[in-house]
Amino acid sequence: MSGSLVYNNIFYLLILLFCFDDCDCAASDIVLDAKAQSTHRLDTLNLLSYTFLLILTVLTIWLFKHRRVSFLHETGLAVIYGLIVGAIIRYAGSTGEVLHMSVVSNDQNYNSSIPPDALSLNFPVKSGFSLKNKTYEYTFRGEIQLRDNEIDLKATFDPEIFFNIILPPIIFHAGYSLKRKYFFRNLGAILTFAIIGTAVSSFLVGALMYGCVQLMPAHLASSFTFLDTLYFGALISSTDPLTVLAIFNDLRVDVNLYALVFGESVLNDAVSIVLSGSIQNYEERYSGSGGFETVAFFKAVGDFFGIFMLSLLIGAAMGCVTALISLT
Repeated sequence: MSGSLVYNNIFYLLILLFCFDDCDCAASDIVLDAKAQSTHRLDTLNLLSYTFLLILTVLTIWLFKHRRVSFLHETGLAVIYGLIVGAIIRYAGSTGEVLHMSVVSNDQNYNSSIPPDALSLNFPVKSGFSLKNKTYEYTFRGEIQLRDNEIDLKATFDPEIFFNIILPPIIFHAGYSLKRKYFFRNLGAILTFAIIGTAVSSFLVGALMYGCVQLMPAHLASSFTFLDTLYFGALISSTDPLTVLAIFNDLRVDVNLYALVFGESVLNDAVSIVLSGSIQNYEERYSGSGGFETVAFFKAVGDFFGIFMLSLLIGAAMGCVTALISLT
């Protein structure tokens, strides 16, 4: 009799533990559903904000055209709109802080200083039972601040969307509507400004930044080399005068001036990208002896002209193929 009572108690205890485990899993599912709904609301709020800014910008352009306001261009006012909304999101956001957890890698085979692309984590619950078949994958998004909130992270515009989705139609429309006669007539000056001008600007900015770095305290100045400042100069030397071109279009300036500014703004991006890549290649081949290395320099120059010319040939070939397909 006593033995059957013990077995019954053990049976009831197992059932009770199983029920507690199911309740914990159900509670975690409810929390995850609530988090998914909160993420959906944040995405909707961001989309609504972008739509509101777009409508406000279009109405502003219409009002400026109708009222003939000349002291402020609508593109500058659109930038001001973005700054105001960004400041509101940054300093007046009411969402909770992003939950951070410190984890230790359990994979002993991973030995690299580069963060992995994804993490598979198994979270223990407070009751001590692990979540059965609940493995969550986290994707690498880059370094963030520990005090970032959810809406701040969600509202941060992805540069890949801008460069791959938004910018190509803008460049295509600008190039398609450009007067080709004036562009090719000034091609020599455009290439001079784009290639030589961007290179000179990169070296001047890099040299000035290196001089400013040397004025900093020793423990900070030792963290930056001349190659670092030169790389920074190559990155910021490419300019996109979209606002200037919009003003030129409204003022109906000389077509040669418009072609020079537009052509230089289109080509200097490619020059800046290739130049920064060449500087990075030189730094990888640099032995760190403290002096100038001729072999690494000429290899970097060869990379610059090789990548630039190959990219130009690929772009021209794709343009010719597209033109032939369109004609047929």
